[in-house]
Amino acid sequence: MHTILCIAGFGDNASMFDRLLDMPLAQEHQLIALNLPGFGARTLRGETTLQSLAAFVADKARDRGATVVVAHSVASIIASLAATIPGSPLTTILSLEGNLTADDAYFSGTAASYDDPGTFHSAFVTRVADMGRKAPIMKRYRSAIAKADPRALWQLGCDAHRFSGEHVPGDVLAAAGDVTYFYNPENCPAASLEWLAAHPMKRVVLENASHWASVDCPQLLSARIIEALPREPDEGRA
Repeated sequence: MHTILCIAGFGDNASMFDRLLDMPLAQEHQLIALNLPGFGARTLRGETTLQSLAAFVADKARDRGATVVVAHSVASIIASLAATIPGSPLTTILSLEGNLTADDAYFSGTAASYDDPGTFHSAFVTRVADMGRKAPIMKRYRSAIAKADPRALWQLGCDAHRFSGEHVPGDVLAAAGDVTYFYNPENCPAASLEWLAAHPMKRVVLENASHWASVDCPQLLSARIIEALPREPDEGRA
């Protein structure tokens, strides 16, 4: 049995994994849906950055003995950094449409266009609410980001924007450990599909899933994760 941390994407919280916790994956393995600081957990005293959240995730992984992390969207960058922290037990990253190129920061990257947390938070919640009129899946996301700490949300978005300008997120992800990328090509920008085509990374296509596969396709995602998990040392022994 694997112990698996699940971390949500930009501004979201552990509620995005609620339906996955009712699936066979959670019956066969220990799933820990983790709230990040500012996004369901107490906000950090210092700045909320990719690296500070990575340190938080690595600490939780050590505390719980987790070697696998399911990371959604920008949280894939956090997981990538967490896996490379000395002493981190994380060796396997299951990336749910994680950031591969700067084009993937289509939510988080907009924070850099705002001068203060409150203005960005209000504008972002309004933007997602407008999207929810045509895409019901966005209504839950809007509720989640409305509860996010505005300062943490803005700082994380600005840092994700900076990081994507200085690094290729997909390269960082690929170098972080044993990685499997779960995605629906219809959800991904052209630049990220081109990156995938050019790089040998294990990948799983989630047919008809939204960007939040754990919300609208939990049964499919559960089955695909079970298939993708590494075999444990004692499996298959007599």
